[in-house]
Amino acid sequence: MNFHSWWRRHVTWKTLFVLFMGQLVSFVLALMSFTSSLVAALGVDAPVTQMSFTYLSLAIVYGFILLFRRQKLHLPWYWYLLLGFVDVEGNFLVNKAYQYSSLTSVTLLDCWTIPWAIILTYFFIGSRYSLWQYFGAVICVVGLGLVLLSDAGVGGSGGSKPLIGDALVIVGTIFFAMSNVGEEFCVKKKDRVEVVTMIGVFGLIVSGVQLSILELKELEATTWSTDIILAIVGYTASSFVFYTLTPFVLKLGGAAMFNLSLLTSDMWAVVFRIFLYRQKVDWLYYIAFAMVVIGLVIYTTTEKDTVTVPTPEDGNHNVEYEVLRDTGSESREASRAYNILKLLRGWSKPEN
Repeated sequence: MNFHSWWRRHVTWKTLFVLFMGQLVSFVLALMSFTSSLVAALGVDAPVTQMSFTYLSLAIVYGFILLFRRQKLHLPWYWYLLLGFVDVEGNFLVNKAYQYSSLTSVTLLDCWTIPWAIILTYFFIGSRYSLWQYFGAVICVVGLGLVLLSDAGVGGSGGSKPLIGDALVIVGTIFFAMSNVGEEFCVKKKDRVEVVTMIGVFGLIVSGVQLSILELKELEATTWSTDIILAIVGYTASSFVFYTLTPFVLKLGGAAMFNLSLLTSDMWAVVFRIFLYRQKVDWLYYIAFAMVVIGLVIYTTTEKDTVTVPTPEDGNHNVEYEVLRDTGSESREASRAYNILKLLRGWSKPEN
């Protein structure tokens, strides 16, 4: 297969659109990281309160849209409660990490979400990945490991207790992965507006309970200023845009591709750190970023081809199946599974 045929096969308008949306979300994530670190630098240690404004805005804006539609929930409320819980905890741990580690370390280590997302989508959604994709993900993880090495003191890093901050980020990425995979499952099978609304509603409930337990004293002791309020407003606005765009990328590309697209947010984090914080970046960060980019290229260029099963005639446009297309026995097994799915769905039209 020559390069021209490979290009026409893999690079489509949909692919370019997904890449564009992924990079747009990545830039917004960098803004979230910058404003969150700014809040921490101003002496405010209230990550749950910080996120509660985002959940409130999501619940109000998308809640009105959902009420206007007057439709019933497609999923039981307790599933959305679980989704809201893991999302709150992921944000809490990562935002808390800014109290101990640098902006660059947090944004780089935040990419640990990728291997967790691959594992969860493999077991719970049925996504399958090639060996080259696993190899690319491993390179990303090795690159991120250099950040841990730097923060341990080999090259130096910002932050009062960088290793504690790194640990908080890594644990937070597990919750982020569960949130991303759960949201991917919901937006592919249900309504995007409903999913974002319920994340806002139950995220607000969970964060309200948590901040009443953990952060009331901190809020009372905080001397509020215009800079703090503007930083929180900036974080709320950027995170609102992030939650608005995320379902589109998850629906089109999946949780693993979504998190891989966010890797470029690290580049913006370095730019913010150099030009806004006037901080020096350790040489290990550049090596780590280079390895992450190499891993991303390997992952995206070796993605297995998929064929999407057509929309059922019963009108359920939200249900999507994907069957791997390969050669030899794997292709025959995929075709057989595809035909079985058609029989189970009651499709009577023969395959062309």
